[in-house]
Amino acid sequence: MLGVDFDELDRLALSAPAGAEGLTLVPYFEGERSPNLPESAGALHGVTTRNLTSANVARAAVEGLLASMAYCMDKIAGQGVDVERVILVGGGARSEAVRRIAPAIWGRPVHVPTPAEYVALGAARQAAWALSQADSPPPWSFGVTATYTGEATPRVLDQYRAAQSLTLGR
Repeated sequence: MLGVDFDELDRLALSAPAGAEGLTLVPYFEGERSPNLPESAGALHGVTTRNLTSANVARAAVEGLLASMAYCMDKIAGQGVDVERVILVGGGARSEAVRRIAPAIWGRPVHVPTPAEYVALGAARQAAWALSQADSPPPWSFGVTATYTGEATPRVLDQYRAAQSLTLGR
């Protein structure tokens, strides 16, 4: 949509204010798995002549992704599972904007370990635990971890939830 590379997207997103001046992106571009809405589509809400800037679109994209993940964390917590810490790995962990905005959206510190194949390592750990039949999993170290913090921005989540409700079921 913006015709920029990932580094420029990060720069743009970090240059815009939290909440992207009311612009909200619900990122269900190819359907969505959480919630399970395979026929859904993405949507850009709250567009005005004042807020439709490249920086706000980039910020709304990052905030929409992170708010969608917050939705999933809320569902997990709703099942009685406490979210004790957040470890960010994978593609999102490579994004400076995601690393810096995530703590504000999620309202908690975000730990980012040195890049590695954590999905494969986690699967191997799970398999080792199952094969050992031990009561607890084998130890696992993430090595060096950077921790990102930020002032919580609950209004951004409120903005996303309002826009998400317009998109759900469509």
